[in-house]
Amino acid sequence: MQKLRILLILLAVSLIGRTQQPSYSSCPKCWNPDSLGNHRAIIRFDDPGGIAHVRILWRLPVADPFVHRIIVVDAKTGARVPSSTGELDRERGEVFFKPASGKGVYYIYYLPYRNEGRSNYPRGVYQKPDTLASLNAAIKLNGAVTGFQSIDSFNSFYPMEVIATAAETTALKAKYPGKPFLLFTEDREHPIRMENDLPLRWIKEGPARPLTLTAGKGEYYAFQIGVFALKDLEDIQLSFKSPFTTTCINTTGVSYDGHPFTKQLDETKDHIQPLWCGIDIPEKATPGTYPITVTVKAKNTPSQTIRLGLVITNSIAVDNPAKMTHLKWLNSTLAQENTVIAPYTPLTVSGDTLIGFLGRNILLSPQGFPQQIQTFFTPEITGITTTPHNLLAENIHFHFTKQSDGKDIRLKAQGLQFTQKSPGTIRWQATTLAESDLRMDVSATLEFDGFLSYTVKVTALQDIDLKDIVMHIPFEKTMATYLMGLGQKGGRRPDSMYHWKWDVAHKNQDGAWIGAVNGGLQYSLRDEHYVRPLNTNFYLQKPLIAPTSWANGEKGGIDIGIKGKSMLANNYSGQRRLKKGDTLYYNFNLLITPFHPLNTDFQWATRFYHKYANLDSIKATGATVVNIHHATPINPWINYPFIEAKKLKAYIDSAHQRGLKVKIYNTIRELSDHACETFALRSLGHEIYSPGPGKGFSWLQEHLHEDYIPAWFVPEIKDAAIVNSGMSRWHNYYVEGMNWLTQNVGIDGIYLDDVAFDRITMKRIKRVLTRDGHPGIIDLHSANQYNPRDGFNNSANLYMEHFPYLDRLWFGEYFDYENNPPDFFLIEVSGIPFGLMGEMLQGGGNPWRGTVFGMTNRMPWSDNADPRPIWKAWDDFGMQGTKMVGYWSPECPVTTGNSEIPATVYKKPGAAMIAIASWEKKDTTVTLNIDWQKLGIDKAHATIEAPAIANFQPAKKFAPGDPIPMEKGKGWLLIIR
Repeated sequence: MQKLRILLILLAVSLIGRTQQPSYSSCPKCWNPDSLGNHRAIIRFDDPGGIAHVRILWRLPVADPFVHRIIVVDAKTGARVPSSTGELDRERGEVFFKPASGKGVYYIYYLPYRNEGRSNYPRGVYQKPDTLASLNAAIKLNGAVTGFQSIDSFNSFYPMEVIATAAETTALKAKYPGKPFLLFTEDREHPIRMENDLPLRWIKEGPARPLTLTAGKGEYYAFQIGVFALKDLEDIQLSFKSPFTTTCINTTGVSYDGHPFTKQLDETKDHIQPLWCGIDIPEKATPGTYPITVTVKAKNTPSQTIRLGLVITNSIAVDNPAKMTHLKWLNSTLAQENTVIAPYTPLTVSGDTLIGFLGRNILLSPQGFPQQIQTFFTPEITGITTTPHNLLAENIHFHFTKQSDGKDIRLKAQGLQFTQKSPGTIRWQATTLAESDLRMDVSATLEFDGFLSYTVKVTALQDIDLKDIVMHIPFEKTMATYLMGLGQKGGRRPDSMYHWKWDVAHKNQDGAWIGAVNGGLQYSLRDEHYVRPLNTNFYLQKPLIAPTSWANGEKGGIDIGIKGKSMLANNYSGQRRLKKGDTLYYNFNLLITPFHPLNTDFQWATRFYHKYANLDSIKATGATVVNIHHATPINPWINYPFIEAKKLKAYIDSAHQRGLKVKIYNTIRELSDHACETFALRSLGHEIYSPGPGKGFSWLQEHLHEDYIPAWFVPEIKDAAIVNSGMSRWHNYYVEGMNWLTQNVGIDGIYLDDVAFDRITMKRIKRVLTRDGHPGIIDLHSANQYNPRDGFNNSANLYMEHFPYLDRLWFGEYFDYENNPPDFFLIEVSGIPFGLMGEMLQGGGNPWRGTVFGMTNRMPWSDNADPRPIWKAWDDFGMQGTKMVGYWSPECPVTTGNSEIPATVYKKPGAAMIAIASWEKKDTTVTLNIDWQKLGIDKAHATIEAPAIANFQPAKKFAPGDPIPMEKGKGWLLIIR
C-alpha cells in the first residue's frame, strides 16, 4: 500500500513537470536576427546518447504550411550543428540534432530570414528548409524545451500571439454550445493582435473574465473586448452603463472633417473582432470604485453583458501613449472651426455677388459660377495694389448639347442665394433650368484662402440624348502665360492646342494650374465618389477613381488652347444618354493664386539646418532653425514622435536657450510599426491602414501577416512603417498630436516629407501650431512626383491646396535643375507664383540659378550643400528690407537682352544686388540693360562689383556697359551701388 502511494506521488510530480509551461523572455543583441531570425527555443539536453530528439510546442501565429528553415546552434561554442526535422506545423515541431558538446544548452532558431531588395524598402525572405543531416527518427524524446526567446520584447509573440492549438480551441467551443459568440476582456497593456487564432491566454482564463480597471483623475482609460464569433455575426453593437462617457472606436466616431458616424461591424465565424473602448474620466471625478457594464449584441442574437470595476485613485493621470491614452484623439474635433488664419483676412460680400478676400475678388454670375476673378498682386508678388488683373475673358459656364440637332440647350438661371456668410466661409446655391430637359443645382463654398469648391448636380427631367456636357473656363490670354499639370511640366503654356484624356490607372491627373505669376487658377474635376489617392510611390496601389460625369468612360477629356479672344480650357465629357431622374455630379474645385505676397525677409533670415547635431555647432553655421528628422535619438520612429518626447523636449529647450528654433519630421503617409496603437488601429479594418499585399520587413510579416502595404524602413534601428489609407480619423489624432507637441514639447513647427492629407487637416495643423504665439513654421519637401509610381503629377500641382499654410518649399529629389528652362524653376520649383519661396535639394542644386529665385540649397543634408557663402553675401549686402524684383516682372530694372540669361534685382535705397544665371547651352557674354531711374541709382556714380563668394564666384569689378562673361550653367551676384 505504501509503495502504491509513493508511485502515485511520483506520477503526479511527473505530470506536473510535463505540463509546466516554458518561460518566455527576450535577449537583446544575443544573436544576429538578420541571419537567424527573431525567435528561438532554448533546449536542455541531458541524455548521454549521441542524437538529441526534441518536440517543441512553439504555438506560432504564422500561416501553415510551416516551411521555414530550422537552425540548431550549440550554446557553448556558438557553432551550428547538424540537424533534421520530423513533423512541423505552426503548433509544434519535431527536431533531431547532434549535440556536439554533449549535455548542455542548445538553441533552435525557427523563423530565419534575410533581407532582399532596397535597404529602405526591404523584402524579408524566409529561408527554406535545408536539412543538414538525416538523423534517426526512432530516437526517443530526450531533450526538453525550457524557454522561448525573442531578439527583443518588441518582436515577442508572448502572450497575445501565442496561439491556442486547434484541439484547445475546439474544446473551448464545445463548452458553449448554441452561443453565437464569446466575449473576452483584456486590459490596455495586452492589445488583441490576432484575428484568426485565440491566444493560449484566453484558453487558460476563459471568456467573460472579470476585469478591474485602475485609473487616475482626468484619464482616458482604454480597455478591450474580444468578440469570438461562433457563427457569422452581423451588425455588432455595444451599449454601456457607466457614470462617465464611455465609447467604442470600432462602432462610432468622428470623421477627419468633423462629422459623427457609426460603423456597421460584421464578423465571420471563427474570427475575432477586437473592440477598443474608452472611459473618459473627468479631472474632477470623485475617487472610488464604480461598476460598469458593457452589453454586446449582434443582429438576431441574444445580448451578452460584461461587468467591469473601475477604481479611480486620487492622483491626476499622466499622459502615456503606451497606455493608449491617446486613442481618444481619434475622435477629436480640435481646430475644426474655419476661423481665419494669418495672414489672411476675413471674407467680405459687397452687393449681391462680389466677394473679396486677401488680394483677390470673385464676381458671381446668376448661375453661381465666377463671372470674373480678379487678383491685385504686383507682378513681383511682393505687395498688393488697387489695380485689378482679370483672369477670365468671360464667365465660367456649362454647355449642354443635344444629340438630335447639335445645338446647345438654352439655360435659364433661377437666381442665386447665399446660405452662409462668415469671416472664414461663404456658401451659396443656385439653380439653372435647361429648358424642360435638365436641371442644374449648384452649391459652392469659398474659404478665406481662395479655395472655391463646387458641387454641380445635373438631373434629367426627361429622357434625353446628349452630344456633350462641357464646362468652359475662358482665361484672359495675358493671364494664361503658364501651365502646369495634365502631363505638362510647369512652364510656358504650349502655343498649339493641347489635348488630354483621362487615364486614372496610370495618371494622377484631374486638372491643371493655368495663369500668370501674379494671378492664376488651379482647377480639378471630380464627382461625388472622389477619394484622395495615395501618392509618393504608392499611387498605383490606390489610384484616382475616374469621375463618372467628367470621364464618362473614355469619352471625356480636356482641350487647352487659344479660341477667339480667350485662352480656353474646354472640359468635355462626351456623348451620353440620360433617363428621366438620372443625376450626374460635375463637381470641381478652384484655387485662386497667389495666396499672399512673398515674405522675402523670412527667406533671408530663416535658415534651416537639416540634421540632428550638436546645437553649438549648428548655431556657429549661422542657421536659425533645426529640422529633426526621424531615425534620430530624439525622434526615432517615423511619424510617431511621442515615445522619446522627454529627450525631444530637452533638446528643444536647449535650442531655445541658444536662440534656435526646432521643427520635427512628422506627417501622415506611413506610420511606424512602433506606434503604441498599432493593433488598435488594425482593429479598425482599412480605416487607418491601406489594404495591400503584405510582405516587407520580418516584423510586419510575423505580426501583421497580411493586408497592408510596407513603407519606409530604417535598417539601423529596424523601424518598419505601414502605409496609411488616406483620409481617416488618424488625421484627428495627428492634429491632437501636433497640439500636444507644441504645448508640451515646444516644437516650433513641422517638416513635411510629402503630404497624404487634404487642406482641411492642413488648416487644423496650422491653427494648433500657431496657438499662443508659437511660430508654427511648416516646411514641405517633395521628391518629384512626375514618374510612373506617382502617376505623372507635378509636386506643386499635387500639393497646391496646402500652399496657403506653408512657409518654405524644398523641391527636391529628382528635380532636374540643370536641364529645364528658367520657367520650370519659376512655376514648378520656386513657389513664387503662389506667394512662397523655396530651396533646392538634388545634387545640392544649382547655386547660380537658385539666386535668381532667392533660393539656396539646405545644409548639410546632401553633398555640396553649403549655402553659407551665399548667406554671408546676403548678410554683407544687407538683404533684410530689400525689394525683390524678379525677371518675370515688367518692372525689373535690369535685363540682359537674352531670355536664357535672366536677371533678378534685390534693391534698397542706394544699392542693389543683381542675380544673373545662364541657361544657355554654351559660354557667352551679356551686357546689362539698366533702367537707372527704376533702380534708384545715379549711373554717373555707380559701381558694379562681384564680391568674392567661395565656390561661387571670384571678386571682379565691372563698369556700366561692360560685357559680363557668362559660363554655361553658372552666373553672378553683382552689387551695384
